[in-house]
Amino acid sequence: MKTQFTMAAAAFLLGTALSPALAEDKIKLGVIVTLSGPAAALGQQVRDGFALAVKDLGGKMGGRDVEVVVVDDELKPDAAVTKVKGLLERDKVDFVVGPIFSNILQAIHRPVTESKTFLISPNAGPSTFAGKDCNPFFYVTSYQNDQVHEILGKVAQDRGYKRMYLMVPNYQAGKDSVAGFKLDYKGEIVEESYMPLNTLDFQPELSKISAQKPDALFTFMPGGLGVNLVKQYKQAGLADSIPVLSAFTVDESTLPAQQDAAVGMFGGANWAPNLDNPQNKKFVAAYEAAYNGVPGTYAFQAYDAAMLIDSAVKGVKGDLSNKDAIAAALKKADFTSLRGSFKFNTNGYPIQDFYLTKVAKRPDGKFQTEIVQKVFENYGDRYAKDCKAAN
Repeated sequence: MKTQFTMAAAAFLLGTALSPALAEDKIKLGVIVTLSGPAAALGQQVRDGFALAVKDLGGKMGGRDVEVVVVDDELKPDAAVTKVKGLLERDKVDFVVGPIFSNILQAIHRPVTESKTFLISPNAGPSTFAGKDCNPFFYVTSYQNDQVHEILGKVAQDRGYKRMYLMVPNYQAGKDSVAGFKLDYKGEIVEESYMPLNTLDFQPELSKISAQKPDALFTFMPGGLGVNLVKQYKQAGLADSIPVLSAFTVDESTLPAQQDAAVGMFGGANWAPNLDNPQNKKFVAAYEAAYNGVPGTYAFQAYDAAMLIDSAVKGVKGDLSNKDAIAAALKKADFTSLRGSFKFNTNGYPIQDFYLTKVAKRPDGKFQTEIVQKVFENYGDRYAKDCKAAN
């Protein structure tokens, strides 16, 4: 199912008013994210964060009106390829923004970049395209997948956890997460469990964790996976005895469903809603007012993706005919990121700070992640050295 909206429609969704007169020569942006199934909350955050940025830009980029076409990848690689080809061939978009999951990115990366259309990922950042297979038509506003998990490996090592239980989904991002965790962690891994992406019942794994009594659990379970795991972990009585170090398991996309069961659990991220800078405070307040929910990394990275595209369009004075000039303008990242310090590495992935976060319940009853400590500063991924793309 395709959702197409001009900025007039986006303004209606956000409760604002824009002039109905739209320029004929519009910049067309295709957003492809997961909007159905248990992971839909993640895609909704990307869609909404991106729409908020376009609204804040007045519905224009580089003086040209913007049209956004949103499609649901259904978390199915084959469907995603069909949908993205529709964006490219039928809608003739100038930029593609998405997706959430790395297996979907691996499916759409080639058709998008081979068409010489710029692909901006607001979340998925697999190692696959960070090294020798980097591409001048591909940019990431999130991170290289390993990095967020490296945070938890370093924290586990620094806290002296001798025995760790690892549990992740069985797809590329899950494998990247384990690789990232192991970079700094030198203790014993008592179990390394790869779970199907459609897992609903974690009881067999929880029984094994209870029996093996590791010092802590490291897990990466995004979306509905994380909701079920956290609730079952709490119900099993493990939350009070075996700490959880996680990535994308307890965040603003899952916390509305997890609620008190997630309080006190740790995560790793490149941002949190309480990050103290003026642009982030403004963004969080505007997002909560527009969508009645707390933004997560998915929303902030999508907001930054829109601002990145805007900066590039301004950099080429609205002329999208010269692809090399657009690539150079994208590489400059000439905008104020919500995360603060931000620049691109040679491979189109960010160099940025990373934090340990912890789930807290706010005085208003809502839940959010909050920064505990900075773990890495101005940190670039380890694959960039192998990138030879002429970015």
